[in-house]
Amino acid sequence: MNILVIGSGGREHALCHALKKSPATDKIYCLPGNAGTLELAECAEIDLKDFTAIAEFCKLREIALVVVGPEGPLVEGIADFLEGKGIAVFGPSKAAAQLEGSKNFTKNLCVKYNIPTAFYQSFTDAKEAVKFIETTDKRLVVKADGLAAGKGVIIPETKAEAIEAVHEIMGGKFGLAGKCIVIEEFLEGEEASFFALSDGKTSIKFGSAQDHKRAFDGDKGLNTGGMGTYSPAPIMTEDMDARVMREIIIPTIEAMQKEGTPFKGVLFAGLMITKDGPKLIEFNARFGDPETQVLMLRLESDLAELLLAAATGELAGKEVRLADSAAVCVVMAAKGYPGEYQKGSEIQGLEAAAKEPGAVIFHAGTKKSGDKILADGGRVLGVSASGKNVAEAREIAYRAIAKINWPEGFYRSDIGAKVINN
Repeated sequence: MNILVIGSGGREHALCHALKKSPATDKIYCLPGNAGTLELAECAEIDLKDFTAIAEFCKLREIALVVVGPEGPLVEGIADFLEGKGIAVFGPSKAAAQLEGSKNFTKNLCVKYNIPTAFYQSFTDAKEAVKFIETTDKRLVVKADGLAAGKGVIIPETKAEAIEAVHEIMGGKFGLAGKCIVIEEFLEGEEASFFALSDGKTSIKFGSAQDHKRAFDGDKGLNTGGMGTYSPAPIMTEDMDARVMREIIIPTIEAMQKEGTPFKGVLFAGLMITKDGPKLIEFNARFGDPETQVLMLRLESDLAELLLAAATGELAGKEVRLADSAAVCVVMAAKGYPGEYQKGSEIQGLEAAAKEPGAVIFHAGTKKSGDKILADGGRVLGVSASGKNVAEAREIAYRAIAKINWPEGFYRSDIGAKVINN
């Protein structure tokens, strides 16, 4: 079958990498793709908000399955539109994508269906939010309700910083995403990313990873979309996986059914493993980035078959098989990210890096200009590797990075280090 992957990041390159291995895949297309996906797929420039043009593209190229990478088109209703044209889509409806598109929606669902999460309050009035902060003794987290490119969460150290965060978010820093805010208690524990596939009725475990959100070594600096990750997450034992499925994933899928908004696609649960067990921090309605890179390196199952089954309601009886090995992804970003950064600098040494045994270079914010690869985003490369354990995988990844010549980029040197040091 012909498959269309929508998106331009490292996640989409990793999905193309895995889909290419499937016997069911005839040809892969990518909209708009990047310099890396060009090696695996036919790429085209179409505005991702132009659903009509995307549908026409699908019809002309006889696309049997559309795999939506980023959250934006899902929240805008691309799945509803394409399915209305008879095209199978891996990704939730606009209504179901609210699990990511509105933190307030998700929090209310958790309370209604007893899904474990942090205590919270939602506000559309800054004065009321400030009053709440002033009258609570808990350490708090302040979040924009809507989509903010992974940057709408502020973790203040003091009440004064929390109040400043309220004014910052509701003052327009994240546009309409900050018209409503969620203020919740700060959870103590260890974070983990957990992924499950769903066809609206059946849900199955996909796998786990641990992400590094802060820009610099030692978890310093601003929150980013993710500076690196490793899989599996050691804290996610078989027992913990089963508990997350039982207490969080399955109840959420059942709740969405009861609410008349069945969720199909991949449900990405950002978790805090507390002394009382797993609690939901937030849901994403799509694969994570850079978590997808490490999951795809470990995947032994046929990805095309799994995604089609989820899209068409045929997931019952399927399972995801991941290798017992580990994988690590180290993100190389443009200097200045997640703030202002320059585009257009040349990246050299990628061929040499890709020849490092066990390494795979996933492109994110790149574009091709003649024979050159140029930086074209904030997070630019996901230098990834497989190994028998995290220590071996990270060693290979950093050996590959050493062969890349890109003075305008930076990366963290401690991705996965805490696994080895503990």
